[in-house]
Amino acid sequence: MEYEDRAGRPSKPPSPQQNVRKNLDFEPLSTTALILEDRPANLPAKPAEEAQKHRQQYEEMVVQAKKRELKEAQRRKKQLEERCRLEESIGNAVLTWNNEILPNWETMWCSRKVRDLWWQGIPPSVRGKVWSLAIGNELNITHELFHICLGRAKERWRSFSTGGSEAENEDAGFSAADREASLELIKLDISRTFPNLCIFQQGGPYHDMLHSILGAYTCYRPDVGYVQGMSFIAAVLILNLDTADAFIAFSNLLNKPCQMAFFRVDHGLMLTYFAAFEVFFEENLPKLFAHFKKNNLTPDIYLIDWIFTLYSKSLPLDLACRIWDVFCRDGEEFLFRTALGILKLFEDILTRMDFIHIAQFLTRLPDDLPSEEFFASIAAIQMHSRNKKWAQVLTAVQRDSREMEKGSPSLRH
Repeated sequence: MEYEDRAGRPSKPPSPQQNVRKNLDFEPLSTTALILEDRPANLPAKPAEEAQKHRQQYEEMVVQAKKRELKEAQRRKKQLEERCRLEESIGNAVLTWNNEILPNWETMWCSRKVRDLWWQGIPPSVRGKVWSLAIGNELNITHELFHICLGRAKERWRSFSTGGSEAENEDAGFSAADREASLELIKLDISRTFPNLCIFQQGGPYHDMLHSILGAYTCYRPDVGYVQGMSFIAAVLILNLDTADAFIAFSNLLNKPCQMAFFRVDHGLMLTYFAAFEVFFEENLPKLFAHFKKNNLTPDIYLIDWIFTLYSKSLPLDLACRIWDVFCRDGEEFLFRTALGILKLFEDILTRMDFIHIAQFLTRLPDDLPSEEFFASIAAIQMHSRNKKWAQVLTAVQRDSREMEKGSPSLRH
């Protein structure tokens, strides 16, 4: 219009509809309130009966809206109360751990009171200390040894990155396979470790710490080297411990019989663990066990990933840490009890699935697992079979496996 005025041409007058819209003296606050307004001047007025009907509809809408607001307010109030109770509970637990349990660890850690408190989850502020004490340091690793191993790892990386001769690498004990494992595989796995957190990837605050622990371990245990899955275990420890202490816990944790069997890919021993697991699987969940057998779904399909990462890749991080809490208390038995707890929690769903869907479901568990319901499912699992505990069943399976060269042992006859 301004351009037309300057050009000496008359501007186009506003349309009648624009005048009507301009002269409207109402501005409804919501779409709900529109039904109360009179019709525009260019339309016939509402009949009294229709206006009354709209008034009733509006009042009903207001009542429903108030009910929803009240329900939402009650939900928020309940959430706030639960959060306050949780924070108070955590605060009290922190005091108990710091003032009573940790100063008297040797005499109190196995008491009923501590075990019950342990099951409820260790407060994050003391979790690292409790894990270190529970895992122990049978290997007698010191901070100095960690820095020595880290120094050797850095020398390896420098040698590889500067293109050191193959002969030099072989003399130092670094084969081409070592070279690939220490550089490419670790680098690749670090980028895939808790990617949603964005703290372990390149440029993240914990990237170098994770790289240091994994590199130092390949020098400390060249017979084991780096195996996929280790990065998740090291990452969880880094989130709760200083670097050197995380390395000590990491090395001792991987030295446990179950972890060593899996990370060294000892097929015979892995099959022994699977066979022992199936004994308790059939004991606790016979219907699902039969369904898995019918579909040829063997434990290795889902257990390997769970055991390799101690559930830190498969479960939400806060829930995985609670699993770690009790695992540090009960040892390898709890890893398999947790697996049975997962199967029990989803038993109804799994019994309706075929092989492919079961495998897909168990390798990608739901992200919204309710923690209390999950731990109730684990608690319902009985780790006794014909009056034998986990360790006894595992020993019997190992004995039978030595006596029988073929097939999985059966302890049910």
